[in-house]
Amino acid sequence: MAAVDPARSGTPHSGPAGSGTARSALQGIGRSRFVLGLVLAVVLPPAVEVLVTLAGYRNFSIIMLLHLAVAVAVAAIGGLWPAVVAAVLGTTLLNYFSADPVGSLSIADPSTLFTLLVFLAVACSVALAVGLATRRAEEAARSGAEATALSELSLRILSSDGSLETFLEKVRSRLAVDAVTLLAGSSPAGPGSAAAGRPGRGPGSNTEWTVVASAGTSPPVTHAAADHTAVVDSRYTLLINGGPPASQPFSGQHQRMLAAFGAFLVAILERRQLVASRQDNQRLSEGNKMRTSILRAVSHDLRTPLAGIKLAVSSLRQEEVRFSPEDERELLATIEDSADRLDHLIGNLLDMSRITADSVNPLLRGLGWVDVLPDALKGLPAGRIRVEVPPNLPRVEADAGMLERVVANLVENALKYAPEADVVLTARAGEGIALAGRPASEFRVVDQGSGVAPAAVLDMFLPFQRLNDSQRTDGGRNVGIGLGLAVANGFTEAMGGTLAAEPTPGGGLTMVVTLPLWEGPLP
Repeated sequence: MAAVDPARSGTPHSGPAGSGTARSALQGIGRSRFVLGLVLAVVLPPAVEVLVTLAGYRNFSIIMLLHLAVAVAVAAIGGLWPAVVAAVLGTTLLNYFSADPVGSLSIADPSTLFTLLVFLAVACSVALAVGLATRRAEEAARSGAEATALSELSLRILSSDGSLETFLEKVRSRLAVDAVTLLAGSSPAGPGSAAAGRPGRGPGSNTEWTVVASAGTSPPVTHAAADHTAVVDSRYTLLINGGPPASQPFSGQHQRMLAAFGAFLVAILERRQLVASRQDNQRLSEGNKMRTSILRAVSHDLRTPLAGIKLAVSSLRQEEVRFSPEDERELLATIEDSADRLDHLIGNLLDMSRITADSVNPLLRGLGWVDVLPDALKGLPAGRIRVEVPPNLPRVEADAGMLERVVANLVENALKYAPEADVVLTARAGEGIALAGRPASEFRVVDQGSGVAPAAVLDMFLPFQRLNDSQRTDGGRNVGIGLGLAVANGFTEAMGGTLAAEPTPGGGLTMVVTLPLWEGPLP
C-alpha cells in the first residue's frame, strides 16, 4: 500500500557483498546487544578457565558443560555469531587447559578430538537454535507492539473528528517524525503541459500535485523538500520530514506501519468521498422533489388565480355586454383578490427556494412583537383576529421582514383552517422560557379549528404539504400550495428560534414561535 523511498538520495544504499547476513543479524538482535554478545564471547570462556583453575577442579566433562552454558548464554544475548565465537574459543581453551597433554594444543587421544568436535557442533547448533528463538520472540514482540499501536490508532481515528489533519498528526507522532504532508496527484489539463520544475510537482513527472492536508512544523509541499516519500496509492503520496537520514529508508517496522497508515488513509478518503456523494445525492433528490412540487403548484395552484384574473378582465372588455356598477366592482374585486393571492403564492415560492438553497441571511436587531403586527396582518380580516399581546414585553432578536412573514403565514394558516372561529394572538416572556440557555420570548397563534393529529405535526412543516393534502375551504378553493408553515419554520430557524405546534385546550391548534431576547443596545 505504501512504498517508502528516500526522497533526496540519487543512488541506493549499498554495502559489502557479504554484509547481508550481518545486517540481518543486527536487525533481529540490535547493534548494542550484538556488541555486548561479542564482548561476553571473548570474556566468559577465559573467565571459566580462570575460575576452575583457581578452584583446582579439572573434570573435563563438567568444564565442557560450563563452556556450553556460556555459548548458550551468549547466543541468547548477542545472537548466532557471538555464540560461534564463544564456542570456538571455549573449544580452544578446553583443548589447551583440560585435554591431555595439558598446556598444548596437540591432542594425544583421538576420542578427545572427537569429543571436542562434537562439543563445537553442539555448541554452534544450540547457539543457532537459541539465537533464532530469541530473534523470533523479539520479532513477535515487535509485531504485537505494532498491532497494538495500529489498534490504538484505529480506535483514536474512529473516535476523532475524522479530519485528515488529525489523522496525519497521529501518524507523525507514531513515526516520531517532524512533519507529514499528503499530496493528491492529477494529470495536467493539456497534453502539452510542462510540469518539470514547477512547485508541487515531482521531479521528472507530468503529474500536478496538490496539498490535501499536513501536520507538524514546516511540512514539505514538494518532493524535493521532503526527506522521504511514501506512495499511498496511484493518486496519493505522503511527504515526510525527519526520521532516518534522507539517504536511508525507513526500517522494516516503520515501513509496515506506513503501509497500514496508507490503508487507513485510503479508507478515510473513501469515506469522505462517500459522505460527500451521499450529501450530493440527497441534495439532488430534494431539488428534484422541489422542482416536481413547483411544477405541480404552477400547473394548478398558480394557474387558478391567473384564470380568475383573465376571466374577469375578458368579461370587462366585452363591448357588447354592459355590466352594472355592482357587477363591475365584483369583477374588479376578483381581479384584486386573485392578484393578491398570486403575489402571496409567488412570494412563498421564492422564500422557500432561498431556504432550500441556504441563502437566507437575517439582519438581526431588537424588535417587539407588536412592531411587526401592522404589516403582518395587512390584508387579513381584522374582525376575526384578536390581538392580546402585552405592549411592554422585552424585545426579541429578529429580522423585521422575516418575522413579519412568519406571523403573516401563521395567522393566514389559522384563518384558513379555522374558518368559523377567531384567531387569538398572545405573547409572553419570563421565567421558564429559554432557548439554548438564553432567555427568550414566545409568540402564540391560537385557533379553535379542527386541530392536527400528533402523527401529522412533523409533516406540517414540510414544503408542499397541506392538512390531509386535500382539504378545501372558502367555497371549495384550495387553501394554498402548502408552503406557509415551511417558510415560517425556515425563517424562524434562520433567526435562531424555534417553531412548534401544540394542541389548543378545547380543540384546535396553537403555533408557538420562540425567539431569544435581544441583548444589544436599544434604538
